Amino acid sequence: MHTTPYANSSASVASRTVASRRARARVHGTVQGVGFRPYVYRLAGELGLAGWVLNDARGVLLEVEGGPERVGQFLDRLAPDAPPLAVVERVEISALAPLGERSFAIRESPRGEAADAPVTPDTATCADCLRELFDPHDRRHRYPFINCTNCGPRFTIVRGVPYDRPLTTMASFEMCDSCRGEYEDPSDRRFHAQPNACPECGPSVRLIDPNGHDARDGLCPGDHALAAASALRDGAILAVKGIGGFHLACRADDEGAVSTLRARKHREDKPFALMVASVRDAAALVELGEVERELLCSPQRPIVLLLRRDRAARRDHAAAGDFSGPTTDKSPSVARSVAPGAPELGVMLPYSPLHHLLLADAGIALVMTSGNVSDEPIAYGDDDALTRLAGIADVLLVHDRPIETRTDDSVVRAVAAGDPDADGDRRPSLRPMFMRRSRGYVPASIPLPTPAASPILACGAELKSTFCIAKGSRAWVSHHIGDLQNYETLRSFTDGIEHFQRLFSVEPEVVVHDLHPEYLSTKYALELDGAPDGEDGIERVAVQHHHAHLAACLAEHGENGIAVGAIFDGNGYGTDGTVWGGELLVGDLADFRRAGALRPVRLPGGERAIREPWRIACAWMTDMHGAEPPIPAALRRSVDERHWRLVAEMTRTGLNSPVTTSMGRLFDAVAALCGIRAEVNYEAQAAIELEAACDPAERGAYEVAVSQADGAVVIDPLEALRALVVDVGRGTGVGVVASRFHAGIAAATVTACTIVARSAETETVVLAGGVFQNRRVLEATAAGLHAAGLRVLIPERLPPGDGGISFGQAAVAARRLAL
Repeated sequence: MHTTPYANSSASVASRTVASRRARARVHGTVQGVGFRPYVYRLAGELGLAGWVLNDARGVLLEVEGGPERVGQFLDRLAPDAPPLAVVERVEISALAPLGERSFAIRESPRGEAADAPVTPDTATCADCLRELFDPHDRRHRYPFINCTNCGPRFTIVRGVPYDRPLTTMASFEMCDSCRGEYEDPSDRRFHAQPNACPECGPSVRLIDPNGHDARDGLCPGDHALAAASALRDGAILAVKGIGGFHLACRADDEGAVSTLRARKHREDKPFALMVASVRDAAALVELGEVERELLCSPQRPIVLLLRRDRAARRDHAAAGDFSGPTTDKSPSVARSVAPGAPELGVMLPYSPLHHLLLADAGIALVMTSGNVSDEPIAYGDDDALTRLAGIADVLLVHDRPIETRTDDSVVRAVAAGDPDADGDRRPSLRPMFMRRSRGYVPASIPLPTPAASPILACGAELKSTFCIAKGSRAWVSHHIGDLQNYETLRSFTDGIEHFQRLFSVEPEVVVHDLHPEYLSTKYALELDGAPDGEDGIERVAVQHHHAHLAACLAEHGENGIAVGAIFDGNGYGTDGTVWGGELLVGDLADFRRAGALRPVRLPGGERAIREPWRIACAWMTDMHGAEPPIPAALRRSVDERHWRLVAEMTRTGLNSPVTTSMGRLFDAVAALCGIRAEVNYEAQAAIELEAACDPAERGAYEVAVSQADGAVVIDPLEALRALVVDVGRGTGVGVVASRFHAGIAAATVTACTIVARSAETETVVLAGGVFQNRRVLEATAAGLHAAGLRVLIPERLPPGDGGISFGQAAVAARRLAL
C-alpha cells in the first residue's frame, strides 16, 4: 500500500522494547473531512507511537505500535479528544503482533470499496479562517473560498467516498506549491483539508450582469465582492452563489428593493430570511435567549426564527398588565415587506467567506432568500442561474467551484416543550425544533431503532419533500427538496436519490411510499424500474401518512414501544379513503390503530378550499346552521354572497366536497372567521397569521368538546366555533379570539390524549404533524400533558411536518422486515 511522504520521524518516537504493543482501531462515524487523520497523526506523535492511518469507504482505519501504556493512552483519548466537527459513533479495537515500525504515516485511501462512511455536512467558516480573511497581511486576505479542516464545504462538493480531493468538485483545481505545503504539513490546520486553495490556484468569483458580462464598471473595478456590496447598497437585487446554491439578496431596510424582489420572484407574502453580520446586529432586531444564540452561532448556521424585539416588548408589557407598550409591527431596520404579518424574523449569520465579505462591505442587514422563482428548486449552476434568475436579479455574483448537490438553508426555532426542569420550578426546557432540515445538518445519519435487514429507499410525501435511504442501523434523510408538484422539483428529487445511493452504496431492495396514489413520490416508487412489485426484485411497502409521522418521532427517540400519537396536519390519505389530518393514533413502529380524530367536516371544492379558507369556514357554518348559513361579519366584505350560498350547497350535498378531519384546515377556517385571511398565497399562511394575531395577555379558552362514540374519541370544536363567531360579531378583538381558540384546542388535545393513553395503557404521547410547528399550540399541549403525568415526545432531529415523513416510512419498513 502506498504511503504518503510525510511520515512522522520525530525523535519522540519511543524506543521499541520486547513489551511493545500494536493495536488496530476502526473508527465509525462522521470522521472524514473533519481533520481526523491529522489529529490521529499528531496524537501518535505526541505519545511517541508508530503506525499509520487512512480513510476508507467505512470511515477511518489505523494501527498504532509502541509501549503498552502509551498505546492505551492513545486508545483512551482517541474518541474524547477528537476534532470538534467529528462525530465518533464507535471504535472497534483489535490486538496485533508488533511489527517493529519506527514512524507514523498517513496512507493513501484505497479505492473501489463499497461506501459505508458518513459524509460530513457543510460547516460555517471558523474563527481562524475569518481572522485570515480580514487580515491585509495574509495571503488569503479577502479570498472568498478560504477554509481549513475545521470548516468549509463538504456535502455540497463531494461526489464520492472516501472524502478525498479527487472525489470532490475541487478536483480540477491543482494546488500551488504554498497550498500543497500546507496540505502536507502535519502541524498546519490545513493538513489534508480537501478544499484547500488560495487566490493563486483556487476558484474565483465574478460579478456579472444578466447577459453574462462583467458588471463592475462604476462600482469597484478591482474587487468583485466589493462591487457586489456597492450594488446592494444602491438598492440592486443580487443573485449570489453560496455553498448549496444561489440566494437572492437585497438590503433589508429598503422597502422598494424588497417589494421589487417580491414582485419579480412571484412571492407575495411568504417571509424572507435575513442575514446579519453578527450576533450584536441580530440582537438589535430580535429577542435572543441562550438556546437561540447557540443555534445562531452554531457551525451549522441555520436560519433561526426569532421573536421581533417590538413584539417581545409588547408581550412583556402585556404580561405586566401594561397595555400601553409598543404597537408598531415595523422594526426601524427592517422593511415591512420582509415578513408581513409574521411575529418572528428568520435570521442567520454568514456561513461562507463570500457571505462574510458581502455583509462586512455592505454594512447593513440583507434579505437572503432562496435563488428561485416561487415553487421551483433553487438554482445552483451558473448557466442555470443566468437562465432562471436573469429576470429577477440586476447583477449576479458567481464563481467557478461547482456545486454537486443543491441544498437550501435549514430553518429552526426554539420551543419550550421539553420535560419540566428537575429543580422544582416545573418550567419546560427549551429545545430546538426543525422547520426545515437541510444545509449544515444533511447528510448526518440518524440511527434506526430496528436495523434494516435489506437496503431501503423511502420516498416521503409530496409537500416539503425529502427522501430517506437506509441500510443496517443507519438512515440518511435527504436535504429539503420542496413540493413535488412540478417537473423541476421532481428532477431534483430523482437526482438526489441517485446521488445518495451512489454516495452511500445503497441499492434498494425495499421501496416505501405513501398511501396516496396521486403523490408523485408514490408514482415514482411504484414505477421504479418499470416492473410490478416483486418482479424487479424490489419489495414495495405502503405506509399511511400519519403513521409515518408517529413512527418518525418514535424512531428518532429510539423507541420501539407503543405510544399515543396526536398527529395534526393539513392532510393525509386515510386508510378509509378520506382526508385525515386531526388524528389520535395508538401504535408503534410496525402498526397502528385510529383511536380518535377531529370531528369530520366537508372540504368544498377539494384542493381549492386549501387556497380559499373561507370555503372551509362556510362548511363549519353549514354544520352549525344547516342549509343556509349566514356569512359571518368578518367575511362580508371579502366573499360574494352568491359564492357563499353555492359553497354552502356543495357542503350540504357533498358535491366535490370530500370529508376531512384536518386540524390544519380547521385553523384555516378560524383565520377566515376572524377576518384575518379569506384566501392564501402560500401553504399554512392563514394558520401562521392566526397564531401571530394571538394576544399574549389573554388567559381565556373556548371549550372544545371531547367525547367518545363507538369506541373512538372525537374532538368537536363546533360549539367553540359558534362562540367564536358570536365574539367576533360583537367586536371582540381578534387577538383575544385567536388566543382563546388556540388555548381551547390545546386543552382538548390534552384531554383526548389522556383518555386514549389510559385506554392503551401507555404513558408516552407523541406530538407531530405540521400543526405542531405552531409554537403556541405545541407548548400549551406539552405543558398540559406533562401536568397530567404523561411523557411527551416531540420531533427534535427532524421537522414535525412532512420533512420527517420519509424517515418514518423507513423506520416502519425496517421494523416490519424484522418481524
